[in-house]
Amino acid sequence: MATQTITDEIKKRSTWSIVMGCVTAALGLFLIAYPFAAGAITTVLLGWAMIFVGVAQFIFALQSQTVGSFFWKVALSIVFGIGGVAVVAAPLQGLAALTGIVGTVLLLQSVLLAVNAFQLRPADGWGWFLADAAASLLIGGMIIAGWPSSSLWAIGTLVGVSVFLSGVSKVAIASKIRSGASELGSFVRGAA
Repeated sequence: MATQTITDEIKKRSTWSIVMGCVTAALGLFLIAYPFAAGAITTVLLGWAMIFVGVAQFIFALQSQTVGSFFWKVALSIVFGIGGVAVVAAPLQGLAALTGIVGTVLLLQSVLLAVNAFQLRPADGWGWFLADAAASLLIGGMIIAGWPSSSLWAIGTLVGVSVFLSGVSKVAIASKIRSGASELGSFVRGAA
């Protein structure tokens, strides 16, 4: 009887996970459909996060044990604070800067992944690293080649794809758990 209660509880919770995964995937599709709005919102949130980090860094500075550490932390808090305020005050310019940074990081990542792939070449699965390198090179190249106009789609699309894949993975995992709980329940009922 206790096993039945546990499997019922697992099924109930996994159903909620499936529902939330579907909602998350739908949100991801919405963000992909409206990439500029998603990019602007992401940039403003990043700006506010930088402001909060600046405030936290200043509070940490007040607890410093040495003068040098105090001034270093205050300097960091000022940089984060000014950067955050600048991004929040001018989100379009912040989005353009963020897009340029993401494109550059993807290009650098592609080089490192390709080097890593060829270092692992005799091992099984090394091709996945090479495929990842090619995808990073392609996406980073598209972003940089179209920069700054790529700011209209790049960040929002990447965030949207990430949110969509997160939702899909939640649905897949919760479905697997639900299926396992059903199998366990059937096994226990058959054994009884």
